[in-house]
Parts: sequence; C-alpha cells; structure tokens
Amino acid sequence: MSSSVSSVPTSSLSIQPREISVAHSPDSDDAFMFYGLATNKVRVPGLKFTHTLSDIETLNRKAREAFYDLTAISFHAYPYLQDSYALLPNGGSVGEGYGPMIVANRDYTVEELKSKKIAVPGRLTTAYLVLKLFAPEIQTEVVPFDQIIPQILNGRFEAGLIIHEGQLTYGKAGLKRIVDFGKWWREESGLPLPLGGNAIKRELGTELMHEVSVALRESIQYALDHRDEALEYAMQFARDLDRQLASRFVSMYVNERTLDYGQEGRQAITRLLEMGYERGIIPHRPRVDFID
Repeated sequence: MSSSVSSVPTSSLSIQPREISVAHSPDSDDAFMFYGLATNKVRVPGLKFTHTLSDIETLNRKAREAFYDLTAISFHAYPYLQDSYALLPNGGSVGEGYGPMIVANRDYTVEELKSKKIAVPGRLTTAYLVLKLFAPEIQTEVVPFDQIIPQILNGRFEAGLIIHEGQLTYGKAGLKRIVDFGKWWREESGLPLPLGGNAIKRELGTELMHEVSVALRESIQYALDHRDEALEYAMQFARDLDRQLASRFVSMYVNERTLDYGQEGRQAITRLLEMGYERGIIPHRPRVDFID
C-alpha cells in the first residue's frame, strides 16, 4: 500500500528536524485517529512523531508535569495544566447523548446508588467530574479502568463508573446500567458531553503548534477516508470487541466532531469546566484556550 504525504504547510521545511513526543491511550478510537501519523501515512517534513501509549489517568498526571509535546487528556484535567498546554481544535472525543456510565450488579435506584462506594477510573477523568456534578456526596475508590467491571463481578464493588469499550460490553457481563452520563448531561445542559481532547505544549511556539495541529487533523481525516484499513489497525487495541463492536465504538468517538469541535462542542467544554469550578470540584477557574 502506498503512503500519502500530507499537505502540511511547507514552512515546516525551515524548522530544524525535531522529535515531537505524542501520547494517547491504547484504545481503538485513539488508535484510529492517530493511524495516519503512527504509520507515516501523514508526514511533516522536518518532524518525527514518536508515540507512547498509556491509560488516560496516567496521561493526565504526566500532562501536569508537561511531559509530552502532544498528549491526549481528559477535559477535567485541563484546568490543572492550562498554563503549560493549549487545546487543539481537533482530536476530541465527544458523547452525543451517550458517554461514561454507572453500572452495577443489580438495578439500584439513584438514591440507593448514592449510599454505595463506586469504583472510578481516576479522579482527573471527565467521567469523575460528571459523577461529582451528578452526586457530590457519593463515595469513590480509584480502580484501573479495565478492572472496574471484573471487580464488580467478583463482588469487591457493587457499582462502578465505566469508560472506553466497557460502555458496549457491560451488558454481556450481566451488569445493569444505572446512569448514562452522556444522556444526563444532555438533559442537564442541552449540550454534548466532551470527554477527552488533545493538548499541545505552549513552549513549542505558535508556528510549530499549528503545524502539529494540521498534521493531527490530516491524520483523523485520513482514517475517516480510509476507514477499513484504519479500523484494521485499531482492532489491535480493541479490548474485548469484535470488529462490529469496534467499528461502532470508533464511530461513537471519531467523527466530524473529532475534526473540529464546532461552536457547540467548544461551548460544552467551557460549560462543563466552569460548572465544575462553580461547584467546588475544580479548585481554580478554567481558562479554555484553543489553538486556531
């Protein structure tokens, strides 16, 4: 298969060749959107992209140390790293009336649920922020995201907050959905639920930040235009999903909104973070800043 060279601005030729460290989660949707860059289908003269895969809570913590040049983050984490990073206008995962869920070993009422200790995938995840907006008093314990369903099944927890592919596989495990936070947030705000995005280190400078942003957008567009080959690549990261479910999951979180949040998407990010600040969940005022 022949590769295609992206139409990234030729101004990059004037920049000394340098490495851009890229970090994202080992999930089929992230793998799909980074397919073009990871396989050199999209290339930028003078730049070399190196990829690190790690779970989103680890990436959130690393971003607080300004560790990677370009990194996937939870939007909840952004106020903690906004001095070092700006947001790209592309590469986001947004739930259009769907999103993280609380699932349990039986049908609890919401009031019953509030008396349980909930397994959560990390306190910087957007799922955790929305949970605390929904039920501030609820007790939580952090568990690796891919262990939440197993630990409900083995009886350690009665309920858990699930992200990623668990949104499609919890029923197969015999668990019950109690709350879908994408639906709850839509009813609460009238907006889609912005879950994660890509942040770029400010110290790269305006020109380089823009070139990297263009490269990521072209990587996303390449995957959408070559869906079958990009999905085949992403399947190696599709935990417990067959091809049909992996395709469904990718479609949920890589789409036109991933190419650009649009006005509604940007409004949703700002609204969510400001609400977190107003409710005392986020300790300092968010400053949502996009590279445009």
